[in-house]
Amino acid sequence: MAETRTWKGGCHCGAVAFEAESDLAQVITCNCSLCRMRGSMLSFVPATRFTLLQGEDRLTEYRFNKRVLQHLFCATCGVASFTRGALPDGTPMAAINVRCLEGVDPDALSPVKFDGASH
Repeated sequence: MAETRTWKGGCHCGAVAFEAESDLAQVITCNCSLCRMRGSMLSFVPATRFTLLQGEDRLTEYRFNKRVLQHLFCATCGVASFTRGALPDGTPMAAINVRCLEGVDPDALSPVKFDGASH
């Protein structure tokens, strides 16, 4: 999946919808306590390449550990389709749960394992 394109995604009930521009070249799985339980597969994009189309008012926030990432989930269906935060250089970003993107086969991806449990 090396072609950059605009992906549509969102939560299970449809209350939250977004678009993100990405090539999905780098996808990670994380073993931190939250990602491990959620089963997330994440792709990081600069905030300028992410557009929330609807559902800002339906999002519930959860922060843990260093409390720097805004883990967001739909208050209706509970699906966590993206997270807001900053890249190591301070650039605002969105971490997209690739499992929430339309037309993506997670089994066709080769995610890199990230040791979030040690951070």
